[in-house]
Amino acid sequence: MVAQGFTVDLDKPLVCQVGHLGEAYQEWVHQPIVSKEGPRFFESDFWEFLTRTVWWAIPTIWLPVVCYSISVSIHMGRTVPEVALMVVFGIFIWTLMEYTLHRFLFHINTRSYWGNTIHYLLHGCHHKHPMDGLRLVFPPAATAILLVPFWNLIKLLATPTTAPALFGGGLLGYVMYDVTHYYLHHGQPTVEVPKNLKKYHLNHHFRIQNKGFGITSSFWDKVFGTLPHSKSAKNR
Repeated sequence: MVAQGFTVDLDKPLVCQVGHLGEAYQEWVHQPIVSKEGPRFFESDFWEFLTRTVWWAIPTIWLPVVCYSISVSIHMGRTVPEVALMVVFGIFIWTLMEYTLHRFLFHINTRSYWGNTIHYLLHGCHHKHPMDGLRLVFPPAATAILLVPFWNLIKLLATPTTAPALFGGGLLGYVMYDVTHYYLHHGQPTVEVPKNLKKYHLNHHFRIQNKGFGITSSFWDKVFGTLPHSKSAKNR
C-alpha cells in the first residue's frame, strides 16, 4: 500500500520507508544529497553492517580468487599467452555486463513498494547519496552469491581448461570496475583520461541520469547510442 503524500524521514532507517513513495520514488531518488555521511538503512545493526563496505576490501578479497582461477587454467595445460587472452576476453565480457546491468536493471522504473525497496538497495541509494563512501562498492557477500550463476554460465560457454581463466578475467574486470567507481567519486585525478572519466560519470549523476551508463569507459554507450550530449553540443 502506498501512503498518500508520504514523506521520507532521513533521520530514520530508509529501506523500510522508500517503498511507500510509490510513483514519487523515481523523482525522489534522482534528487541527490551530496554528503559523505551516508544514511542508515536498517534498524538492525547486523543488516546495517552488511550494507557498508570499505573500498579496499574488494581487491583484498577478490584478487586472490582471480589469481587462483588463472593458475588453475595454467596447471591444466594452457599456455600463458592462451590464458592471457582468456583473461582479456573475460574483462571485455565484464564491461558489457557492467553496461547492461547499469542500464537495464539499476535504472529500471519502479513504483510498487517492493519494487522501490529492491531498487533502492541495488542502486537507488547510490543516486540519492552518491558520495556515501561506504556504499560505493558492492558488498562481498552479495558478490559471492552472484558469482555462482556467473561461474555456471562460464562453464557452459567455455571448455574446462579455459573456463577458470575466463572466470578470473571477468572477476578481475569487476574488481577494476568497483575500484574505479570509488575513485571517480572520491579521487582527484590530475591525468587527462581519469579526469575525463570522472566528469563523464558525475555527469550521469548530476545532469543526465538516463545516459552515460559506462563506468570504466564510454565504449558501450557509443555502441548503443546512450552517449550523453556535451554541454557545447546542447547549446548549439
